[in-house]
Amino acid sequence: MPEFGFHIPSIFLDPSYMYIHLSCMRTTVLPVLPCACASLRRAARATSHFYEEALRQAGLRISQFTVMQVLSLVGDINQGRLGKILAMDSTSLTRTLAILVREGWVTKRRGEDRREWRIRLTKSGAARFQMARPYWEDAQMRMRQRLGEHRWGELTELTNYVTGVVTEDGDV
Repeated sequence: MPEFGFHIPSIFLDPSYMYIHLSCMRTTVLPVLPCACASLRRAARATSHFYEEALRQAGLRISQFTVMQVLSLVGDINQGRLGKILAMDSTSLTRTLAILVREGWVTKRRGEDRREWRIRLTKSGAARFQMARPYWEDAQMRMRQRLGEHRWGELTELTNYVTGVVTEDGDV
């Protein structure tokens, strides 16, 4: 019998009734996962879904929006540095960039060192980013409200800290 810290009628533990019971609950009690990676990935999946829903109206995925957001802040950048800023592996970044290039929102060109790629947002990409921004801002505001200012600040600080600790000394 699962341990929830409160009494749950046995009918609700029957899998055929579980969906009905959980759909009526206002808050979900999640088990504490013993693995930091699993906990962070669960939070990232839930958060990504939240932002994906908001950005769907703009025709962007959160991964695409994030790349465009960084490019809007840094301008022209090499792909390796962009990957470090995002803590994103080369394969995932290349896949995301290919979509953005195909849509005409990002350009890729060879750098001075022919081994590197230089990436920048196009005018069309900047326009798409600006069009999507209000949807992102709305999601950002709702997330901030749900967490409260104190937890929002803690979350921002902790995620930046964790990223720095697990990457090469946070050297981006």
